Amino acid sequence: MRLTSLRAIRLFSGLIIFGIGLAVMLESQLGVGAWEVFHEGLASHVNLEIQIHSFSINLGGVGVISIFGGGIVLLLWIPLGERPGIGTILNMAVTGVALDVTMALIPTINQLGVQIMMVLIAPSVVAVGTVLYIGAGLGPGPRDGLMTGLARKGIPIPIGRTLIELSVLMIGYLLGGTVGLGTLWFAFTIGPLIRLYARRIDPDLDSSLRRRHYPNRT
Repeated sequence: MRLTSLRAIRLFSGLIIFGIGLAVMLESQLGVGAWEVFHEGLASHVNLEIQIHSFSINLGGVGVISIFGGGIVLLLWIPLGERPGIGTILNMAVTGVALDVTMALIPTINQLGVQIMMVLIAPSVVAVGTVLYIGAGLGPGPRDGLMTGLARKGIPIPIGRTLIELSVLMIGYLLGGTVGLGTLWFAFTIGPLIRLYARRIDPDLDSSLRRRHYPNRT
């Protein structure tokens, strides 16, 4: 697949919107995503540091666990027939930067009504970003690849994504991760919303996933 300017714009815009949606979710202070619950829970059980000269690096931090977790998730792609692309790599970098910048720009919100509104719209923002960047055909992120891989095996996105979110959420909770009402809302809505926006924004992506292959866009 060739990296055309149109596909590059779609990839980057989708990843930025994805990161903005995650930031809105976090800034609502009413819960985090299922994967964040998992990373937090796992990090609470890892106490490992390495010393390099006078610097100490904590390998049990949530951020480091998130990176290693992404690598482990990639191994699960093998039986699903998924292949990484430039979008897989940029997913972690661009999304993270967009998330941090957005969180820095959003002031502290203490009004419950505003917080509820933020947590309600966050899954839709993430879903739109997901459809845009995956539809560029340059590879899904490590965790989204599980969803598209299951779709290629015939499991509808609403079902597959919800099962992934709930499984990760349960494991993270059992490990000690923090679960909020927003976490449950995100877990149950993100899959159906991705399917909804795929049908409206990119019918070709929606149909290609249901036919169990990606569109070869040039």
